[in-house]
Formats: sequence, structure tokens, C-alpha cells
Amino acid sequence: MSSFKHISASQITITELMLPSHSNFSGKIHGGHILNLMDQIAFACASKHSGYYCVTASVNKVDFLNPIEVGELLTLKASINYTGRTSMVVGLRVESENIRTGKITHCNSSYFTMVAKDDDGKSAAVPGIILTSKEEIRRFARSITRQNEGKNRTSRFNSKTFKVDKFIHLLEKSNSKIEFK
Repeated sequence: MSSFKHISASQITITELMLPSHSNFSGKIHGGHILNLMDQIAFACASKHSGYYCVTASVNKVDFLNPIEVGELLTLKASINYTGRTSMVVGLRVESENIRTGKITHCNSSYFTMVAKDDDGKSAAVPGIILTSKEEIRRFARSITRQNEGKNRTSRFNSKTFKVDKFIHLLEKSNSKIEFK
């Protein structure tokens, strides 16, 4: 296995027709169906890059920006943005296309952290990525920053070290009421 791979070697794009069976009670495509497709393409991209089956370790920020209609084509694009020792961040972009008008709408972008697993279920080392453009460097750096921010966020709100005095001001104009017992 090569110790480094070009990002383009594992990029994946899939397109699927959205059917009535994929819709929710309001007639729009169900978010759970979209998440399932996103997880599948993240798995395929990470597995293609690593040469191993991969598992989803985390999903960073899923915002449903625009509804997806029955009868539209949904295109999902996946690319490796970052590689660690055994993990990869897969960047995903979801777009819908109205078949009649040709209008393409950005519906979602998200980041899936995937971990490579060997045949014994142990984490496996993954090839690094070769960065060939300013955009690829930006995505790699953004992934590092997002990881560091996540660690900081987790430590600030650890139940054993959390300081109420430091954050109580955040509740002043919130829709909450405090009643200590």
C-alpha cells in the first residue's frame, strides 16, 4: 500500500432519483434517508482511500439547507479532506437537481470522520494524502482546526470541571428558568 495517495484517487460521486418511498409526512425527502446516503458514500470514499472497511466515528454539523423534492436527482460528492494515523475526514456535498428545469440546489455539506478497521476489528493505519492545491490545503487545515475546537469544547463542558459562573450569562436572554434544588 502506498504511504500517500492523491485525493482524486478516492473521490466518489453518486446520483440517485428521489422516490415517494423516500419522503416524509410533508412530502419532502426524509432527512434520515439523506443521512443514510451520506454515510454510505463516506464509507465508500474512506474505504477506497484506506483499502480497509471503515466505520463512522463522528459526523460534524449536518444542516439541511434546502428541502429535496420527490422526483429530483440527488447527487452526493465525497472527498478525503484530512488523514490522521487511522482516521480520515470525508467532506460531503449534497445537491438536488430539478429534472425539468435543470436547477441545481446545494442542500447540505458535512464532514464525516471515518476510522479504518483491519480484519480483526482493530484500527488500521491509513495512507496520507497528497495536497496539490490551495483549496486542498484549506480543507486539510480546516479539519485540523475543527478537531482542536472540538477538543476544547468538550473540555470546557466536562461535568467535573464545568464552572457555572463562567457561562451563566449565556442564559440571561434564553427561553429558560433556573430553579436550583
